[in-house]
Amino acid sequence: MSKISNTYMQKQQEKSINILDLFRYLLANWKWFLLSVLIFGGYYYYQYSKTPYLYSQSETVMIKTASNTMVATRIARPNNFYNAVNVNSEILQLRSKELMRNTIDSLNTDISYSVKSGLRTLELYRTSPYLVEFEGINQNAGFSFNLRRKDANEVELSDFSTNKEAKSIIVPLNQLVNTPVGKMIIQFNPNLNYRKSSDEQITITKSPIDAMVGYFLGKLQIRQLEDVELLQVTMEDSNPLRAADMITKLIKVYNVMTIKDKNMIAHNTADFIRDRIAIIEEELSSVESDIEGMKIQNQGLDVKAAGEQYWSESRGYQSTSKDIETQKKLVEIMRQRLNDPARARDLIPSNTGLVDGNIESIISEYNSVLLKRNRLQAGENSNNPIVQDMDNALVAMRENIVRAVDNVITGFNIKIRNLQQEENAAIRKAQSLPTKQRMMLSVERQQKVKEELYIFLLNKREENAINQAMTDDNIRIIDSASGSDWPIYPNKLKKLAIGIGIGLAIPAIVLLLMLLFNTKIRNKRDIEFEVSIPFAGEIPFSTDMQSAKQEVVVKEQGTDEVTEAFRIFRTNLGFMSSGDKEQKVLTFTSFNVGAGKTFSVINLGVSFTFLKKRVVLVDLDLRKGTLSHKTKVPMPVGITHYLADSNTQIDDIIYKDRIADGLDIIPIGVIAPNPVELLLSERLDNLFAELKNRYDYIIVDNVPLGIVADAKIVNRITDVTLFVVRAGKMDKRQLPEVQKIYESGDLTNMAILLNGVKFNDTRYGYGSYGYGYGGYGYGYGYGYGNHKKKKSIFNIFKKR
Repeated sequence: MSKISNTYMQKQQEKSINILDLFRYLLANWKWFLLSVLIFGGYYYYQYSKTPYLYSQSETVMIKTASNTMVATRIARPNNFYNAVNVNSEILQLRSKELMRNTIDSLNTDISYSVKSGLRTLELYRTSPYLVEFEGINQNAGFSFNLRRKDANEVELSDFSTNKEAKSIIVPLNQLVNTPVGKMIIQFNPNLNYRKSSDEQITITKSPIDAMVGYFLGKLQIRQLEDVELLQVTMEDSNPLRAADMITKLIKVYNVMTIKDKNMIAHNTADFIRDRIAIIEEELSSVESDIEGMKIQNQGLDVKAAGEQYWSESRGYQSTSKDIETQKKLVEIMRQRLNDPARARDLIPSNTGLVDGNIESIISEYNSVLLKRNRLQAGENSNNPIVQDMDNALVAMRENIVRAVDNVITGFNIKIRNLQQEENAAIRKAQSLPTKQRMMLSVERQQKVKEELYIFLLNKREENAINQAMTDDNIRIIDSASGSDWPIYPNKLKKLAIGIGIGLAIPAIVLLLMLLFNTKIRNKRDIEFEVSIPFAGEIPFSTDMQSAKQEVVVKEQGTDEVTEAFRIFRTNLGFMSSGDKEQKVLTFTSFNVGAGKTFSVINLGVSFTFLKKRVVLVDLDLRKGTLSHKTKVPMPVGITHYLADSNTQIDDIIYKDRIADGLDIIPIGVIAPNPVELLLSERLDNLFAELKNRYDYIIVDNVPLGIVADAKIVNRITDVTLFVVRAGKMDKRQLPEVQKIYESGDLTNMAILLNGVKFNDTRYGYGSYGYGYGGYGYGYGYGYGNHKKKKSIFNIFKKR
């Protein structure tokens, strides 16, 4: 027993999943895989056949900066915002909705021309033989209709999406016509070198422009090449020509909008300078008139000669005071414009030279942010969080500019005050000069301030005019739009691969899950790995049972699976003999009803008769009598009568040749009301003692174990107990209970017979290369007849 237990433990340790067995199990269900592959492969091929083609076009552009633009331009615009470029900012502007809306409007790409090619829809775009121009149609209107050539000057319109009940209409070409979707003019495509005479139906679709904005923005990709100012702009679309045109037009529209913004700043600056020049001219003319009048009144007095000593001391103070006065005046002019509420949302003139470089830098940044804010607000509403953030930033920047200007003016006032003190000290030294001479000096000083301011504004006007004339694009095209004429999507091989992959995966998963959750005993390995009980054999599932007479399926010269299985089973029973003691009584039992005990009893008995053995079948199922009912011939007296009535003799209950020639049977007679008391009778022992003298084998059909106590009572007359397990019926979780029965020794010389194995079902654990019967197994694949049968031992049981 210890040796058997060690073997059992070793088998438990060797349990593992055999990948090759799993593969065979799946391969046995190839029909499901084929059906699944056909279904999913066909579905994905159908999806491929109806999915529109998608093409990709790319264009390389360069963002112009101070490091890659013309030298003359950089000289004309030193340190201004024109040359301060942020690549990420440019990318965001290129992806703005307003820019895309203007691009779509320029190309009319919200109007689609398509035809059917099989299941797939093809976009014609510029290759459409007809073009449609709508009048008075809302940009966000959406509809579609079909167009078909009627004759050389007429077309037929049908299937209007906005009016399903509208009939088809025939309209002339090149004329404004009313249709259920609005007014339109249909004409031949002037870009084609020929007029397509095909009667192919064209579907014309007018999509809402906002929807097309979202579509094209979703297909637009912009990425920076390395760390340089180069961008790769890619557009994916169902027509390669439309994708290329969209990219090219997008860049052109962006450059036009950028130039327009720059010109707006230049015009505002020019207007400001022009207004200031007019004011300075008027003030300078007034000062010059005062000088002229004073000189006339003083009869041409030479102030310089009269005040030579004063000028020698105060010249330095006057020169410095003059410069500061000039700068202060310019800053005050700028502050006056900044404090004007009517100009709160106007661009602030930049690059005027009226303030220092730091303030000019802040003004340039303010103008740049204001332009971006106006551009974003054009496509959105003022409630956009981004626009509100930019408004807050603009207010803060304007306040910073005002504070900076005020600080500059305060500094100038302090300097002027100090210089005036020094100048007054020098003037006091010249008190001997007449009052008119001092007035003359004051007027001349004002004249110089006005003259210098006037000349400065004239210079700035010319610089602004030069800048306006040299305004160029922000983006330059390096490589024009190009791409492959082959679609990037859908991919036939990829689609079919996905369909085939899913078609293979789904049945594999289902079959493996069925295998995983199937706890029924299916084959010999399921038993050997769970218990240490000797294995007597396995009987294949027979499809001939329903047509067989009295369930006899074995044949004396048969080469079928069942006959060969019973031959092996019969041989294995010979190895279970213990020494010289002949084991004649073979008792069949099971856990469940329907395990196939009676079938095994009958066919084993018939198989023994082929060896000219004397065999008797005994039906000890006194509660049901399944074996007795298989003969379908009346057998009125049976073992029940023998056990209950001492006058009944053995010969009265033995019936010959009722199932097969040479095979005797002892039926139950009648259903016993007290089977346990009858089976405990000594007459049962006497009966089997006599039968052992008469027969070579006594095969007993016993009741199922565990349901009633009959099986254990009968065990006293048993030499070998065959525990029948039905494949596909008994749960593997019951095997530990069978192992306990074996280890307890309640059943004499217990062995397992596996019945109803489906060897053509190559599940996990057996197949054409497994333990069963077939081409390369240990079974009977060599046959009989002209070929000599090769002997092989299927299984040898160790002696207890």
